[in-house]
Amino acid sequence: MPPTRPSTGTATPPYPSSRPGTGTGTPVSNTANCSLLLRRQLRDLQRNPVDGFSAGLVDDDNILEWSIVIMGPTDTLYEGAILKARLIFPPEYPILPPKMIFDTEMWHPNVYSGGGRKGEVCVSILHAPGEDEWGYEDASERWLPVHTVESVLISVISLLSADVPDLNSPANVDAAKQVREDYDGYKKKVKRLVRRSAEEAYD
Repeated sequence: MPPTRPSTGTATPPYPSSRPGTGTGTPVSNTANCSLLLRRQLRDLQRNPVDGFSAGLVDDDNILEWSIVIMGPTDTLYEGAILKARLIFPPEYPILPPKMIFDTEMWHPNVYSGGGRKGEVCVSILHAPGEDEWGYEDASERWLPVHTVESVLISVISLLSADVPDLNSPANVDAAKQVREDYDGYKKKVKRLVRRSAEEAYD
């Protein structure tokens, strides 16, 4: 995972600037292919649900923004959690990866905790294809067009299931520091947020 770059003062917008087919920078044929592929993947997930998460659209008219609910993996710090998130797809999907943003408050080294990227997941599979200029990742670990929504969500669930999070170049430096220096305190904070997520899910 590449290190966090210094802020330039302009937050990266977490949402697409337009709905499918309304932008000026992506050929209509590419946008149509993206929409068809995403609708097929959504239909497949709804017909054949995968344990651990569910998926739907935030707005039925916008295939580029999905609503995700992840059930906290058993035997992990996140057991019992109900984690709400969104997947934001670029019109160039599947050439470029989606972004995943947690709406549920998270405390994890691989999830940004503030600024314009709050809630965004930082994991290899969601990094643009190609070589890592920082040398932390192999190209094979990064996004490939063969990846699907299912493979992305399974990777994120695996990330949450790790006993000790990956601390190389963290997105949330304070969480990573707490893991190193006060792991018991880190676990207590995560479990407190897990309880809150379950309570808020039923409000």
